[in-house]
Order: sequence, then structure tokens, then C-alpha cells
Amino acid sequence: MAKYSSPLSKTELLNTVAEQSGCDRKQVRAVLDSLSDVIAGHVAPGAAGVFKMPGLFKISVVDKPAQPARHGVPNPFRPGETMDVAAKPASRRVKVLALKNLKDMAS
Repeated sequence: MAKYSSPLSKTELLNTVAEQSGCDRKQVRAVLDSLSDVIAGHVAPGAAGVFKMPGLFKISVVDKPAQPARHGVPNPFRPGETMDVAAKPASRRVKVLALKNLKDMAS
């Protein structure tokens, strides 16, 4: 296993994976593009909302509901004063969770 002192660029990643797997660079690019499409299909609105790369990571989408505006909330930075908090619209957040094998690689 090689250790890298800086992150690989996309081109370097393609070349490295092609070299180590024995496939040509076009095949590796096709696999990565296909993987990207599969992930997009899992996290799109109305889809499963979860994608797992076995042993490495889990990508999930969390739907945050809208938050109404609040008035007269205690100010955490100036005790005794109150403040107004603006409303926040609903949003979708993408979370990536490292699974056991990936955690073991880092230790």
C-alpha cells in the first residue's frame, strides 16, 4: 500500500487505479462515472436517500424542515438580553459516514 503526501488529482487517481487494477484508463473513467450516476440516483429527491459503499462509507440525505422565525430568544453571547432569530427554509443535507474498514485504514 502506497502512502501519499498530498491528495491525488482526478487524472492522477485515474492513472493510479488503472495501473494497479490492470485496466485501461477509459475503463476506470467509465466505472467512476457510472458510480457517480448510481450515487446520484440514490440521493436524488424521491429516491432511497442512502448509498452504501460496503466497508468504506455511507452517504445519506437528511431533510431539514423549515424553521419559523422566533422573537425574544435569550442571547447566548450577552446574558440578560433577548434577540430575534430569522426563519430558515427547508433544506436537504448530504452526510457521509465512514464505516469500519475505512476507520481501520486510518489507524
